[in-house]
Amino acid sequence: MSTEKHRATAAAILPLVGGPDNIDSVTHCMTRLRIALRDRSLVRDEALRAVPGVLGTVEDDTYQIVLGPGTVARVTPEFEALVEEGRTAARAAAGPGSAAGPRPAVTADELAAQGAALKEARKELNATPFKLLLRRIANVFVPLIPALIGCGIIAGLNGLLANLGWLPSVVPALAAIASGFMSLIAVFVGHNTAKEFGGTPVIGGAVAAIIVFPGVAKLTVFGTELRPGQGGVLGALAAALLAVYVEKWCRTWVPEALDVLVTPTLTVLVSGLATLYGLMFLAGEASAAIGAFADGLLSTGGAFAGLVLGGLFLPLVMLGLHQALIPIHTTLIEQSGHTVLLPILAMAGAGQVGAAIAVYFRLPRNGSLRATIKSALPAGFLGIGEPLIYGVSLPLGRPFVTACVGGAAGGAFVGLFNQLGVSFGSTAIGPSGWALFPLLDGTSGLGTTVAIYAGGLLVGYLAGFAATYFFGFTQQMLTDLDTGPDPTPPAPATPTDPADPADPAKTPALT
Repeated sequence: MSTEKHRATAAAILPLVGGPDNIDSVTHCMTRLRIALRDRSLVRDEALRAVPGVLGTVEDDTYQIVLGPGTVARVTPEFEALVEEGRTAARAAAGPGSAAGPRPAVTADELAAQGAALKEARKELNATPFKLLLRRIANVFVPLIPALIGCGIIAGLNGLLANLGWLPSVVPALAAIASGFMSLIAVFVGHNTAKEFGGTPVIGGAVAAIIVFPGVAKLTVFGTELRPGQGGVLGALAAALLAVYVEKWCRTWVPEALDVLVTPTLTVLVSGLATLYGLMFLAGEASAAIGAFADGLLSTGGAFAGLVLGGLFLPLVMLGLHQALIPIHTTLIEQSGHTVLLPILAMAGAGQVGAAIAVYFRLPRNGSLRATIKSALPAGFLGIGEPLIYGVSLPLGRPFVTACVGGAAGGAFVGLFNQLGVSFGSTAIGPSGWALFPLLDGTSGLGTTVAIYAGGLLVGYLAGFAATYFFGFTQQMLTDLDTGPDPTPPAPATPTDPADPADPAKTPALT
């Protein structure tokens, strides 16, 4: 039954994005179905957002349909299968020498011009070199998130069992399961880096593997002995990126007959030596600085730092700059087992939820907007904020700002407790909102950690609601937006005397 439901969702989406012939490629991330379109003008946005299961849409380098975690991984293969089935059926129906379909309403050149214009307009907003670089770096780490989540939850469960003294024979097994991936995460980062930047993935992984090899402890660089894992994911990223450029350089002069022998050998050798005698040390210093800065930021300026981080995260998301935080989160998890920044940044989602609830109450006659809020709120509580951002607060303007106020208040609350010595974080990146509870890890016990995080969410909800309810609308906005039938049904009419002139239906007509 579940497969039928996901196939039905995919079948409902496909015609609304222009059908199989309008699809160039299909991928997915944690929450979104990402489609590369040939002609953006064929997409029916309003109808698409009305499909059950669709939580919203996002414009970026691809057209992104928000379906939520878990669901997107099941809908995507069904969608891909339907695209292929549609193309196969079209080829079979066309037959040799016949047209592949009905004559288009406009010429191919006109469609191409429309699609190119829309694509360029969209890319101009987010296609700066810096943002494109951040997006590519994010593409290195995003595929690792499912493993980070799974291992993070297992690590949390293992810590709980160890603290309670339960199942002592199982604790070492769970520790091995939870820690195995993290001990080799540098290899995966190297593999993904080479793949993303156009190199050979396994060579990127091979170079990055040098960082976690125990034998590096025998080397002394800049007067200090190297440590296995020194530099972590940042070192792996730099080493694999260097390997990509060395590999491409080799292919500009190595004869084709010798390429299979010379290119990988030189790539691994040159990049490996640079990693051992420079990149590991430099990346190790950078990683240590990131960890010290994060700890110092929250331990000394906790409340203020939390206010700034929680308040600015939504604008960072809108600008695409939040992607720069992914390697920082991963570095902190690698160093201490959790990232202290994520619970604070998650408060931005709480402010967004509170703002959306306030909009719901301030616009009682706007049935369409209230319906959007009701459908998007469950996802918002679970930390999926795109439907509320793009469907509610951002288009309205002021409620987006007041949502940031809610995030700042929640961030200040969590930051304050960090300043008071109750430090905690998330063992993985990706989830937010209520979905972050199973990933919480701290120094003051699970109960205290959960209570503080829940308190931060509550503060974010209340502050976002209050700021939006009282300051999120001008009088003109209320006049323009609060339109539609009165949500309160009229009181039933009381019986009147047939001759009562107050009852027009029963008053004799004058002739």
